[in-house]
Amino acid sequence: VMKSLMTKFLVVLTVVSVMTMFASQAEAKPRRMKALVVSGQNNHNWPVSHKVLKLILEQSGLFDVDIALTAPAGGDMSNFKPDFAAYDVVVLDYNGDRWPAETDAAFLDYVQGGGGVVIYHAADNAFAGWDEFNRIIALGGWEGRNEKSGPYCYLKDSKLVLDHSAGPGGSHGAQREYVMHGRDTKHPVTKGLPVNWMHAQDEMYDRMRGPANIGDLLYSGMTDPATGGSGREEPLVFTVDYGRARIFHLMLGHCGPTAEDNPAMQCVGFQTLLLRGAEWAATGKVKQPVPKDFPTATKVSLRRDYRAPEK
Repeated sequence: VMKSLMTKFLVVLTVVSVMTMFASQAEAKPRRMKALVVSGQNNHNWPVSHKVLKLILEQSGLFDVDIALTAPAGGDMSNFKPDFAAYDVVVLDYNGDRWPAETDAAFLDYVQGGGGVVIYHAADNAFAGWDEFNRIIALGGWEGRNEKSGPYCYLKDSKLVLDHSAGPGGSHGAQREYVMHGRDTKHPVTKGLPVNWMHAQDEMYDRMRGPANIGDLLYSGMTDPATGGSGREEPLVFTVDYGRARIFHLMLGHCGPTAEDNPAMQCVGFQTLLLRGAEWAATGKVKQPVPKDFPTATKVSLRRDYRAPEK
């Protein structure tokens, strides 16, 4: 009898130990956030950029990423119906033909219901005639935008200026390295990051205009008139004030010709902002530490293989 009881005790102890081990592993590996990258058309190099976005997000270990591609320009869009509601965050890498009305409505339901969105680079060129989308991005450019789209928005004496003068929306000077200027050190996305840091060669969007419903301005940059810039301090990274939604707008990241020749997206500063912005959009919090290889105020830092951040 004692032998039988001892055997049962050992079996129970083994089961408890296994269950404890699995519980410990579950605690050590929290659920990955689900991200959807929307692409398929763009005046930029979307065949490379959407794959790089997926690499950065997935190699961080924080996200599981699906891709939703539209038909080519001028193609049949009727079957483009992503299930936005299935995701914690939607990353827009899209500038092209208008989606079907059903997809427009599903996207608005997702955003207005408190969804998370990342506006990446030229996605703020999209849908110039869709008023609600322009409120979701706050500032946009090109595609016929002008004074009817809303004011220019830039900084003067460290304060945002809304300039209603007439003129087209959206331009940029020659690509170059430039210093990012921090405007909010307390927001979860920027907390712990350097106030000033050197971004790798990239476009700097300027003369952007729109509803300008910026929530938190996180980083700006000074354009260079000598290389075609506006000569103004331009908002480049910010959140958008849009109801319950968490929207992160990242104007950086002009994609190079290949994933290997792609300094703006290989920049550790860009990758860090994408990851932290996506986590904040998904959860409202940021748990990622500041990577050790983050750029300094004078030196660019590249992570060419888009690997996970160095902790």
